[in-house]
Amino acid sequence: MAVDAEAPNRVAPVLDGSGMRIAVLCARFNDLITNRLLDGARRGLGEAGVADADVTVAWVPGAFELPFAAKAHAESGRFDAVIVLGAVIRGETTHYDIVGGECARGVQDVQLATGVPVLFGVLTTEDLPQALARSEEPGGHNVGEECGLGAVEVIGLIRPLREKMA
Repeated sequence: MAVDAEAPNRVAPVLDGSGMRIAVLCARFNDLITNRLLDGARRGLGEAGVADADVTVAWVPGAFELPFAAKAHAESGRFDAVIVLGAVIRGETTHYDIVGGECARGVQDVQLATGVPVLFGVLTTEDLPQALARSEEPGGHNVGEECGLGAVEVIGLIRPLREKMA
């Protein structure tokens, strides 16, 4: 761990993703946003040293299907972590509340049931400009990129614990 120069009381993780296998599941609905999140996730994983060959990308129809796909990937034994990417943008009905809430609950259930970290990169925003602001190109705020870095950090945290138990 290294000390964060901008916040000296916070310890910055040392990220080494070499050899880590990551599944990235991406919702096709709102693909203007989810493609940007996917680009960000790839950037974050690459920055942390995860090889392109160790990243598997799969597409699902929408955010509601992400927990099921995450469970299948987590249970396969092929991945150290799963990243889910989606965008639920508020509309005129309660569909937003149902899809966003059930997706979040389902993803949490998957990681707790399987023991495989599932990083939540599903945007729930009031409008398209908010979604665009959270999926910016390189150098800007991109939740997908944060998930890529976060996946490597969480794997790095739990691997030593699991190795001691083995």
